[in-house]
Amino acid sequence: MKRPITAALAVIGYVIMIVPIIFVVATAFTAGSTLRFPPDGISVRWFGEALGYEPFMEAALSSLELALLATVLALLIGVPATLAVHRGKLPGKGLVEGLFLSPLIVPELVVGLALFQQLMIGLDLDNFSTLLVGHTALMLPYAVRVTGASLALADPGLEEAARGLGASPLRAFFNVTLPVLRPGIFSAGLLSLVTSFNNVPLSLLLQGRDFRTLPVTMLDYVQQSYDPMVAAASTLILAATVVIAVIAERTVGFAKIFGGINQ
Repeated sequence: MKRPITAALAVIGYVIMIVPIIFVVATAFTAGSTLRFPPDGISVRWFGEALGYEPFMEAALSSLELALLATVLALLIGVPATLAVHRGKLPGKGLVEGLFLSPLIVPELVVGLALFQQLMIGLDLDNFSTLLVGHTALMLPYAVRVTGASLALADPGLEEAARGLGASPLRAFFNVTLPVLRPGIFSAGLLSLVTSFNNVPLSLLLQGRDFRTLPVTMLDYVQQSYDPMVAAASTLILAATVVIAVIAERTVGFAKIFGGINQ
């Protein structure tokens, strides 16, 4: 009895997630001038409009810059933390890991308000620096959890064998541990990049006039205009995300990495 109910709930969940995406993609190919479903004919006109709209392009570059920097910082902090939690003799490992995973639990608006009060008002940091701190904090759970899943699949005896054969700790890390972690680091980096690029709540609260991200710029645009250009831009972002996911699956295998999370 449980299986049919579970299957029905899964189908309902997929429908709720996929149907709105179908509507957005279909609207992006409309030949009309307003957001309408079913679309008025088929055209790629609005994709050209989206790619030629300067505020979208400037915001896309800003979002990409922020996402790349936040991803790099999150990995630089998260990978050593993962090694310390899983392989080190760190007291209170569960507490430390929970601290790094806490951004998944705390609402982003709460994080954004705290950063606004402490960094922008208290320390007089600019919008970009505060956004970078916030996005890095939000990406840390991906760096720690996904890299930790990759490390859980590895045999710790390999590094011990390398050390036993005379390799220094640094050489053992780069020659043995790092190649094992590489798929996890790559996967965590891609997840962080996509998540940071598409972030709305934190960016909406912390961005200023001089630095605007693409999702928030699109949100502002759709409040003022009802043409399908936002649908076209959303479809382009969706297509880029799917391409990145396919490349990652072909390269490192998401299923293998995420399988280690449950171990």
